Amino acid sequence: MKEERQRFSLADVKEAYKKKDAWWTVLLVDPVASRLIVPTANYTNITPNQLSIFSFILGMTAVYCFFLGNYTALVVGALLYHISFIIDCMDGKIARLKGTGSTFGMLLDISLDHIRVILCGAALTYSQYRIHDDVTYLYLAFLFLAAYCARHINALQLYKLRREMRGKLRKARRKLKKTAAAAGIIIERPEPEQKPEEEEDAQPEEEESLDRVETDRGQKAEPAPATPSQEEGDTPEILSKKKKIDLQQEFKSKFSTYLRVRDFFLNKRIRMHLFSGIEYQMFIFVLAPIFGLIKETIIVGTILLLAFEAAILYKIWLSTKDYEREFSRIREAQETIEATLPPEEEGEEAQSIPVAHAK
Repeated sequence: MKEERQRFSLADVKEAYKKKDAWWTVLLVDPVASRLIVPTANYTNITPNQLSIFSFILGMTAVYCFFLGNYTALVVGALLYHISFIIDCMDGKIARLKGTGSTFGMLLDISLDHIRVILCGAALTYSQYRIHDDVTYLYLAFLFLAAYCARHINALQLYKLRREMRGKLRKARRKLKKTAAAAGIIIERPEPEQKPEEEEDAQPEEEESLDRVETDRGQKAEPAPATPSQEEGDTPEILSKKKKIDLQQEFKSKFSTYLRVRDFFLNKRIRMHLFSGIEYQMFIFVLAPIFGLIKETIIVGTILLLAFEAAILYKIWLSTKDYEREFSRIREAQETIEATLPPEEEGEEAQSIPVAHAK
């Protein structure tokens, strides 16, 4: 007897949503994509990779329409591009819904996305150059490609930088804990670290796409029970409190209003990076062809994209100050404990933590 197919509801699909996403996706894509996913998941055997390929084919059709360059073709290309993006957003949700996500699927999705965006940008600007005989469009093509590539390269490097800072702090804390144990100080076990919500601002969309295809791998671990210190007065403050690594302390202290605005958007699943690579391409490939404002949209869109990138750089700079301040506190605590150790234990069990500065 044939096994009965599992049925998914719209509520199940919404459970596969990312906790935070671009406002264009939340408001204009997910409401449509989720309703298409229900019959696709329930009545077909279409795989996420097949959806990615179908989305790419639609994107290549949009490239051809942009290459033709007349107004009717531009409007058709804009509509095809948006439909292509809707389908592209379906593949990851179906993968999470059915538990069929894979690393290959993620790489396929990312690769096809970049090819589609670059070819659409080249076709759109070249056709307008050909039709209007205006070399400005060629300069705008370079501007678009430079801004798009800079967004992804910059985001990836900043994400790696923040992850490296957190890794160094965790390593320093482990060494400090070992030194404290050698001095006979029992340290409370810290709660499992949670990623701060702001970190997604600098997270590359390549990393964010993991949310589309990865499935849950178990329940969240429960925090270990705290062990009281033997002599609380002798325990450095940095060790006597349960504390997670927060590299946004200075930013939060300077921009308290930002936190309230952020919470408002987070309640609607919208991330604070309001003009990311997604909005950039949608403005240029959907709105600009329809309204006939290709030049203006590329220029304004690039300015907005770079402005938000500059804001992220500023946040990362403040994060490096938090990092250096935290690292100094750990080093001071390490030196304080080392001073209480016998010379032989000091040499064997504990070593000074060198000051590490983020590059």
